Amino acid sequence: MTVFAAGAILWRTEKEQLLVAVIHRARYNDWGWPKGKVDPGETLPETAVREIKEETGLTIRLGVKLGVQAYELPNGKDKEVHYWAAKVTSKALKSSTFKPSEEVAKVDWMTPDEARAVLSYPHDLEFLGKVEELHQNALLETKPVIVLRHGKAMPRDVWGKNEETRPLLPVGKTQAVALAGLLSAWSPKKVHVSPWTRCKATVEPYAKRRELELHLSDELTEAASQKHPDKTLKRVHRIIQNGDSAIICSHRPAIPVILQEIAKYQSPKQMAPISGDLVPGEFLVIHLTKSKPGVSRKIVAIEKYKPLAEEKK
Repeated sequence: MTVFAAGAILWRTEKEQLLVAVIHRARYNDWGWPKGKVDPGETLPETAVREIKEETGLTIRLGVKLGVQAYELPNGKDKEVHYWAAKVTSKALKSSTFKPSEEVAKVDWMTPDEARAVLSYPHDLEFLGKVEELHQNALLETKPVIVLRHGKAMPRDVWGKNEETRPLLPVGKTQAVALAGLLSAWSPKKVHVSPWTRCKATVEPYAKRRELELHLSDELTEAASQKHPDKTLKRVHRIIQNGDSAIICSHRPAIPVILQEIAKYQSPKQMAPISGDLVPGEFLVIHLTKSKPGVSRKIVAIEKYKPLAEEKK
């Protein structure tokens, strides 16, 4: 059985110098990245955010995923550790609740060269190099646009009423509650949603948890994307150009139109179709460079997730 864990390489800049956080565990007398095992009922992104808080006292939101470390433990079990990059803001740094413990004795901020000199395990060097490369290419600081398909809804033929009011099934409501925790790993600040019932119900738990307003948009409905796709494209364009981290919650037929606009921010090397084949409750996290005057945003990476809540068979 594989042991799953998750963590992050925390970074910030000081006078344009990249710094990373390295933890010292007194019990093992080693230096490495903060990480920890997945708790039951928890997704990997949620684990990463929770473990960072527990080990460093820092509240973070995930950035670009760096990859997976896979190795064999002394007991013969396989282990996978999933890592993300995560910027630590000045506010988060000032609000740190870190206290030295048996688990983590120190959290030290170091330059990449300083970190390279103290890291105890060779496999930790790989992701340090990735963070440096992203920073050098101005691709480390990103803001996500999350494209979410609404949760599992009552079938059209069963509902038989106005399509706009078709509700979520019980499993869809369970997905919506689970999504509130999972989406919080990236903490998008704006929630743009089709005003149809099943879409609003999917994101309401997250919006309530984060105390956010729902931005209802007729251009994101299934009907609008089919009749006036140009208006849907313009709406998505405005969301991206605004530069905020955001959720766009819509319907399966509308998602290809939404992604058509987002695909314009791919680099020439990427230029592959962005798959919009999402099951109910599934979403794409599209990491875009931070908005800067006179500079077009770029897609850095794309991830796909869905909540653990699934329909019982």
